[in-house]
Amino acid sequence: MSTQHGQDAKFFQRGKIEEFRAELQAAEAKDKKFQKRKTVLKKIVANITMGNDMSPLFHDVIQCIGTPLLEIKKMVYLFLVSYGRSKPDQIHLVIPSFLQDCNDRNPLIRALAIRTMSYIPIPVVTEALTDQLRHCLKDRDPYVRKTAAICVAKVYTADPRKAERKGFVELLRDMLIDENATVVSNAVAALSEIGDRQDGVIFKLNLTIANKLLSALGESSEWGQIYILDSLLRYVPEQHADAEMMAERVIVQLQHANSAVVLTTIKVLLYLMNYMGDRRLIDYICRKMGPPLVTLLSSGPEVQYVALRNILLIIQRRPTVLKNDVKAFFCKYNDPIYVKLAKLEIMYRLAREENAREVLAELEEYASEVDVDFVRKAVRSIGRLAIKVEPAADKCIESLLKLIETKVTYVVQEAVIVTKDIFRRYPGKYEGIIPKICENLDALDEPEAKAAMVWILGQFADKIDNAEELLDDLVYSFLDEPAEVQLAHLTAVVKLFIYKSQSEVTKALVHKVLKWATEDIDNPDLRDRGFMYWRMLAMNPAVAAEIVLAEKPAITTDSDRMDRGALDQLLLHTGTLGSIYHKNPETFIRNAAGRALIDSPALNTNSRAVLVSLARPQLPPMAISVSGPGPVEPTRPPQPSEATNNVPLPTIMESSRSDERDLLDVEGDDGAGGDSGEGYPEGDDDGPVTKAADPYASLGGAFGGYVTDVPQPVTGGSRGGDLDDLLL
Repeated sequence: MSTQHGQDAKFFQRGKIEEFRAELQAAEAKDKKFQKRKTVLKKIVANITMGNDMSPLFHDVIQCIGTPLLEIKKMVYLFLVSYGRSKPDQIHLVIPSFLQDCNDRNPLIRALAIRTMSYIPIPVVTEALTDQLRHCLKDRDPYVRKTAAICVAKVYTADPRKAERKGFVELLRDMLIDENATVVSNAVAALSEIGDRQDGVIFKLNLTIANKLLSALGESSEWGQIYILDSLLRYVPEQHADAEMMAERVIVQLQHANSAVVLTTIKVLLYLMNYMGDRRLIDYICRKMGPPLVTLLSSGPEVQYVALRNILLIIQRRPTVLKNDVKAFFCKYNDPIYVKLAKLEIMYRLAREENAREVLAELEEYASEVDVDFVRKAVRSIGRLAIKVEPAADKCIESLLKLIETKVTYVVQEAVIVTKDIFRRYPGKYEGIIPKICENLDALDEPEAKAAMVWILGQFADKIDNAEELLDDLVYSFLDEPAEVQLAHLTAVVKLFIYKSQSEVTKALVHKVLKWATEDIDNPDLRDRGFMYWRMLAMNPAVAAEIVLAEKPAITTDSDRMDRGALDQLLLHTGTLGSIYHKNPETFIRNAAGRALIDSPALNTNSRAVLVSLARPQLPPMAISVSGPGPVEPTRPPQPSEATNNVPLPTIMESSRSDERDLLDVEGDDGAGGDSGEGYPEGDDDGPVTKAADPYASLGGAFGGYVTDVPQPVTGGSRGGDLDDLLL
């Protein structure tokens, strides 16, 4: 094989159109074994691969389409795939050859013909493809059937409404129970692609078909397994037992060697856990998911990064998955910086009282690295660890003081920033380190560090003897500072005045800063705050003291966890680009359909409380009647005597409302158009969930700020039930 590749390398040389045309014409005379034509076509295909325009040879190349040699036919079809759509006025010349090949005795040629036609979305080709594709979907050879299934998705992309009218979606549905696993996986892939379009039919599965797909899982290729597993997210369990049974059948795929299969399996398990009621089974599944995720970290850095970004989402929703594996995320000396930063974030999120000492020791090591960004993140993580794990706060403070003593500018600045948050988290506990911090005023040149230092000076002005002198030195460059620092200065000098209102230096300082803020600053926020402080101090200093020095709420870094509803939604995209960006695909992929948990009687109460509704785009009013093979859709409530033993298939529902254009469950159909999967029995206590008009209304700022390093105020209430909430 390597020798063949070496021989073909000589064809990758830029050639001239006239030379190729002359060689093709010369080959027609004396070329009984078609070797000359094959050589010329290889040169042409090589030039196409290199990006050279070979379209002027269109008429000459299509003369070779009738050659009985399969290798030549493949190259001609490859040429047509490249230039067919750019030659709509000449494409009709090859349609007879297409139709002839679609009925060839060789299944490879039949599959090649319909695949090439599906790549040319020109009306005349699509029209000729329609009947041939219908026959190929029922071909006796599984290779032709599995190729035809993918072609349906391409035809649907070219003209969705026509594909629906011709019944291709129903034919795909029937292929879900094909005897060949590859055909089943390709049919699932095509239906999934159609269902992922905003204007496509909604692809849903019932329990019978879901079990049928699981049976085909073992015989499918790796990518076929991924498609089948991903399609299981389109099955909505109606009972806890259904979800638990399916999870037990899927969990064996965690042992697969392919990382994509593992991540897709984890995605399915995370989805099914929302519909389970057995907490012991949920805990068991969480324990089983840990080792495969850790194994992914032994792959290359790119796969590691994908795994780490997914793990960051998973441990926010299911912290028990990796609670004992924090050591697996310790950084190695040769890890790329993007892997190190991702591991650092996960280490912090997995930190708790039992492992805080190990995590802190590791962070101290990182703080002495040479990479500036990594060191900054490590120092900040030490401060966040102090805020998150109270028993470790003393050790973290000692570590920060040692780092401040190094006098390294960027280390000192990060230490000052996190120290401000520690003061707020533990008021009155660590003020003794303020003198040590004040010794490093000259090292602060970044806005965030300056603002933190100014806040400390203002907040503890009554405990710092020379606070007015320090602030006076800092406000020297007030007019040139960023707005963040100016706002901190303004509030700090007002606090200083309240604490030391008898000092002449303080009076002069506050007057100077207020005058700058109200007269020389263009920023409206700063100017308005200056006027507010000035009027409060002038009218009633006592009330001003109550407002400015009001008790601050305690802070915690737990609130930087992503919104629960948004998290449930993102976990449905585990193993995709959405899980790397931590954004839903519809926000950065055109025409992508969103995903969200669907309400059902089996859905956990906690998951239902944060349910996110998705709105389908409104399509033009239409009514499409699709007959197609398969079970007849009921038009009235079925009677007990009418029950049959047929295998129920997902069915297509078409109506004038876009949200009813579903591939729905036949089992339990209430006779009202197949919508039984969307609602509840009349006696359900919970009732249906009200759907919001805006699908992102409940997301808030989850995507933009959940990994921010800035702690937020505690909203109140106990966190004792948090683990129970995460478990279910």
